[in-house]
Amino acid sequence: MLVHRLLLFAAVQGAIALVLWLVGAGDAWQQSIAWWPLSATITGLCSLALLRRSLRLEGSRYRDLLRFDRAHLRGDVRTTLLLVVAAAVLALVPNIGIAALLWGDPLIAVDMLVRPLPLAAAWALLIAFPVAIGLSELPVYFGYVLPRLRRHLGRHLPAILITAAVLSLQHVALPLVLDWRFVVWRALMFLPFALLLAFVLDRRPRLLPYLVIVHILLDAGAATQVLLASLP
Repeated sequence: MLVHRLLLFAAVQGAIALVLWLVGAGDAWQQSIAWWPLSATITGLCSLALLRRSLRLEGSRYRDLLRFDRAHLRGDVRTTLLLVVAAAVLALVPNIGIAALLWGDPLIAVDMLVRPLPLAAAWALLIAFPVAIGLSELPVYFGYVLPRLRRHLGRHLPAILITAAVLSLQHVALPLVLDWRFVVWRALMFLPFALLLAFVLDRRPRLLPYLVIVHILLDAGAATQVLLASLP
C-alpha cells in the first residue's frame, strides 16, 4: 500500500505510451507525458479499489475513514481553514523556489508539466482527475498506511516521516520525465505539504474527510490549468 501508487503511475504512463506508439506516434513517450492527468485518474481508481478491498479484509469500511465527527464539527472546520492557509504556503513556496533554483525560471517547470490534451479528454479529466486522486491519495497514505505503520514501528515520528516522504516521492512518476531537474523538483515540491498533513492527521485523524475535500478542490485547479492549455 505504501509504494503501489508510485509504481502504478509509471506503469500506466508506460501503457499510454505503448498505445500511442501502436497508433503511430513517433515520440510516444514524450506524448505520454501530457496524459499524466489520465495516469493519475486510473491510478486513483485502482488505489481506491485496493484500499476498499484491504479495509474489507480487516473488517472495516472505506466510508469509516471519511465520516465527519459532528461533535467537533465547528472546531474541525476552523482548524481545516487554518490548515488550508498553511498548506497553500507550503505547497506554493517549494514549488516555485525549487523550480527557480533548478532552472532559473519556475515557468519552465510549469510548461514541462502542463501540456495540452485533446479538448474532449481535458474536459472529462476536469472532474475525473481531482475526484479520483482526492478520494484515494490521502485516505491511502494517512487513513490506512500511517496508523498501521505507526503500530508496526511502535513510534510516531518514523511513521510520519516515511509516509510523508513516499507521498512526496510518488510525484516523480506523475509524469515520469527523464530529466534529472524535473525528477528532483517533483520529488521535493510537495514534501513540506506532506509533512504538515502527516503530523496533523497522525494527531487528529478525524480531519481526514475535510482535507479530502480540500485536496479535490486543489487538484481541480491543476485540472483547470490543463484544460486552459488545451483550449484552441
